[in-house]
Amino acid sequence: MEKLQLYIEVHQLKKQGFKVAAISYLEFIEEILSFELKRREEKNREKRLKKAKFPYYKTLDEFNISEQHSLSTRQIEQLKKLNWLDQQYNLILLGPPGVGKTHIAIGLGLEAVHIGYKVSFNTMGELINILKTQEYLRKSQLQLKAIKEADLVIIDYLMYMAMDQREANLFFHLINDLYERSSIILTSNKGPEQWGELMGDMGITTAILDRLLHRVEVIHLNGESYRIKNRSTIF
Repeated sequence: MEKLQLYIEVHQLKKQGFKVAAISYLEFIEEILSFELKRREEKNREKRLKKAKFPYYKTLDEFNISEQHSLSTRQIEQLKKLNWLDQQYNLILLGPPGVGKTHIAIGLGLEAVHIGYKVSFNTMGELINILKTQEYLRKSQLQLKAIKEADLVIIDYLMYMAMDQREANLFFHLINDLYERSSIILTSNKGPEQWGELMGDMGITTAILDRLLHRVEVIHLNGESYRIKNRSTIF
């Protein structure tokens, strides 16, 4: 089986223009190893991308910075370096619908996947459903395990709707598990000062904020909704 695999790899190398006979044995082995490493990394990258479960594929290069005056090109480039991810910093992206919060979150997630980080993307509604059903659904247990193992956890549409006390308590325990182990990106149209009203329990809210805001960068986005501004018409 190994000989067959080696033959296939040699054949592929020949197709790519490598002149096997013209190089030394060691150089040939180096080319084989390099080819194998690149192939494995590509497969691993594809697996990480699939596990991240992004709702769509949008890079930071596709983000129209000219329409978002509250964020500069320099800041975007700084975020792309992902130094904050190594330090378990969190990002909170605030602003009205349609200003690019989710696009930026996905773009950063794609950058992280590309260089080897494990990423998990969920909307707040999906996350609450996972937390509420993980006691009896195997699928939810596996999803929660993947979230807790991720280097970067993205939670979209945070606080778009109120939580009951059980949901708030489950969310706190997740944030506590992720604290200082993973970085979190949150997108929301409501600032942290409003979260207490939606959770209905100031004690839990304070405990969540204490962990989220320990190391955090809060980015306020504004402007007209990109979706409304660029909406299609039937006429």
